[in-house]
Amino acid sequence: MPEKKSLVRSLGLQYVVAIVIASVVGSGVYKKVAPMADGLHSSGWVLIAWALAGLVTLFGALSYAEITGLLADTGGEYAYFKKIYNRFFAFIYGWSLFTVANTAAISSIAYVSAESLNNIIGLPQLFPAAASFTIGGVFYPFDNFTVKLIAILIILILTWVNTRTVKTGAGFGNALVLLVIVGILVIIIFGLGSSGANIGRSMSLTTSNAGPVTISAVFTAMLAAFWAYQGWNNIGYVGGEVKNPHKVIPIGIAVGLGIIILLYLLINATYLSVLPVGRFEQIHAAGNQIAAVEVVRSFWGSQGAAFISLLIFVTTLGCTHAQILTCARPYYAMANEGLFFKSAGQLNKSNVPQKALLMQGIWAAVLVLSGSFDQLTDMSIFAIFIFYGANGLGVFILRRTMKDAVRPYKAWGYPVIPALYVIFCALFLVNTFVTRPREAIIGLVLMLTGVPLFYWLKKRDWTSLK
Repeated sequence: MPEKKSLVRSLGLQYVVAIVIASVVGSGVYKKVAPMADGLHSSGWVLIAWALAGLVTLFGALSYAEITGLLADTGGEYAYFKKIYNRFFAFIYGWSLFTVANTAAISSIAYVSAESLNNIIGLPQLFPAAASFTIGGVFYPFDNFTVKLIAILIILILTWVNTRTVKTGAGFGNALVLLVIVGILVIIIFGLGSSGANIGRSMSLTTSNAGPVTISAVFTAMLAAFWAYQGWNNIGYVGGEVKNPHKVIPIGIAVGLGIIILLYLLINATYLSVLPVGRFEQIHAAGNQIAAVEVVRSFWGSQGAAFISLLIFVTTLGCTHAQILTCARPYYAMANEGLFFKSAGQLNKSNVPQKALLMQGIWAAVLVLSGSFDQLTDMSIFAIFIFYGANGLGVFILRRTMKDAVRPYKAWGYPVIPALYVIFCALFLVNTFVTRPREAIIGLVLMLTGVPLFYWLKKRDWTSLK
């Protein structure tokens, strides 16, 4: 029998940092300031929400780094949860990634990429008469159908790109990350240097509606900010393709997130310096405007709008690419253990899980038709925070079950920081159920479809299915 192919360890620290940044910096940095302003009505509180979300994300990453340094393997948390908890919980995690968490993330980022491209080239609206067609009053598949069709094409094209060698995909991502960072720095420099900029305005804690800022409002604003930070853990999915992963992955996560937090605070301070918070509330109410485009338009005119639209397209294209590159790996790992379609566990001649990528791409394309950008992002964040909390709890469990194991990295601030992170995740999930019940319930239902599936798989020879 021919020897079974295995993944190739070809990614060093540079690629790891680039993948972390590319997986995180996407649509949120350009869009989410508007819904946050609408909920908080204060520039200063918007920046506080960004800072708090960055701090919480960093707490989670510091906890995660200990786990990945100890257990680094292909599949990320799927592989880790098997050792921390059990196969059932690991399967539910992997199934949740496929049904909602990762695929909805891919769909929503591709959606913004398509919006930006459409702003540049101005394609006509397709099937406008069918825009009001609805499924259960929740889903509007033909609303803004031109953008949705472009998003689907982006997903399928990038899926094809990622069926080449993993280093080809990572190299493409490196080039896009460099362009994105340069573009964001250009906005910060010229925005803060524009005649209308007022840095003091971005720090103001005064609310536009003269009402108090509640804890629930801050949590809800952080829901939007967390979308912009989502994806930092994706590098764990390609642990089997990273050189010396036990050391390189924790360092890569820390360096990548540090750069991202700094960029987010600077770019949002720029937005809020250029335009008053009330203008962002109007942008959110309009529903079809991108906050960053309106900011740059205010100091560079129509040419500035074209520049930022192109930058958003490149950024979200890079983020969609990074999500597609990393997120198919858990399905590959699951398939090799009989918990997914057998063909998803096969590698092509380039040692890439091509069929897992194709399955992911097709379902992500279906999700594009299912909802709006904010609906998809809220579903994704709710689902993933369940497992972020499980990661934090996993640090405590592994300290007991593998207490003598060599840890290349130990979680900073243990046990306080991991404990605070777990508590925050629990409170965040409760608040999301209260403030975004529709998205939370849809996400939970999609996740729970995995429960009967798991027990059905146990009764069948699932590995014989193709």
